[in-house]
Amino acid sequence: MRPFATLLVIIGAMILCQPLSAQDATPEEDAMYIQELTHLANKPSNTKAQMELADCYFNGEHVEQNYAEAAKWYTMAAEKGNKRAQYTLGCLYYDGINLEQDYSEAVKWLGMAAKQGIGHAQFLLGGCYANGLGVDQDYATAFEWYSKAAEQGDVDALYNIGWCYENGKGVEQSDSEALAWYTKAAEYRHINALYNLGVYYAQGKGTTQDWGEAVKWYGEAAEQGHTSAQFNLGTCYYYGRGVEQDYTEAAKWYSAAADQGHAKAQCNIGICYYNGQGVDKDIVKAAECWLAAVNQGHNEVITLIQKAAELGTPEMQIILGLCYHYGLCINQDYAEAVKWYSKAAEQGIAQAQYNLGLCYNNGEGVEQDYTEAAKWWRKAAEQGYA
Repeated sequence: MRPFATLLVIIGAMILCQPLSAQDATPEEDAMYIQELTHLANKPSNTKAQMELADCYFNGEHVEQNYAEAAKWYTMAAEKGNKRAQYTLGCLYYDGINLEQDYSEAVKWLGMAAKQGIGHAQFLLGGCYANGLGVDQDYATAFEWYSKAAEQGDVDALYNIGWCYENGKGVEQSDSEALAWYTKAAEYRHINALYNLGVYYAQGKGTTQDWGEAVKWYGEAAEQGHTSAQFNLGTCYYYGRGVEQDYTEAAKWYSAAADQGHAKAQCNIGICYYNGQGVDKDIVKAAECWLAAVNQGHNEVITLIQKAAELGTPEMQIILGLCYHYGLCINQDYAEAVKWYSKAAEQGIAQAQYNLGLCYNNGEGVEQDYTEAAKWWRKAAEQGYA
């Protein structure tokens, strides 16, 4: 062997044993590192070097980031049976990360990694079969792969097995089995498992109904930001289910869910503000909350708005006018819009005055009258609304 070739092998061995720090290396050291690593990686059997080189290109360490080069070296290692390379390629094709998304290729490589025992590859492969991604949909096969992943402690797999039992997909439907698997996933704080346990105990699915347990699990999911759990926890506090009735706690959790766009929570926190339950009575905030729910198509809130408007609440009259004007959760009716705008405008609501002016200007629900339009716009402008 020539001395130079021997030196390459020695340096290469040192590289693999003691990787160069990307932060401390000079450009010259980086270049030498990649050169020697490439020399080693070009040996078909050296999957360790191929993987290290692929990682360098993927992460932009010691070399300019280049995903195509990374994929090239991952593929070379994967074809030689390196399970981490197979798993990595499968993930790249599955997510379309800097490669064209290709579920068939994802299934191919994830399948190889899964057969070599990589738990998350088994989970992802199960997902491909469950959703028909790159393969024909097959819940039974999905369940098999989820089970293999679960045996290795993959938390998402534990949850998905529960889902399969709950919905009878790939296995006979069983609420008690679903409950058992959700409980296993919940031990790892899986947010959806925590929420589902709350639902199961609240409804008595697979177990005896227990509102106290429901509150416990809703609470844990709510603390992690699960929107429906926050709403359900708020409802438990509002009605005193499984916990002492507490409007303040109810409003707290309704607000948390409403802030994340939960329409029913927006409706319910609006009720709290309207009635002064757990929060200071604030009709304007109630109106804002109900309008937010209307904008999401939550039809049930219309009844609340109508009742409040009929009681003479101007903030609700303007909202009802908007609903009729634009057909929000109710059939569009310009005449009704004018009616409710007028009631709110007479009580000094600037936006209602402005909108009433629009109706007169455009002849919507009323005979076109520029003079009336100007009158109401002037009133709105005097309040700073233009």
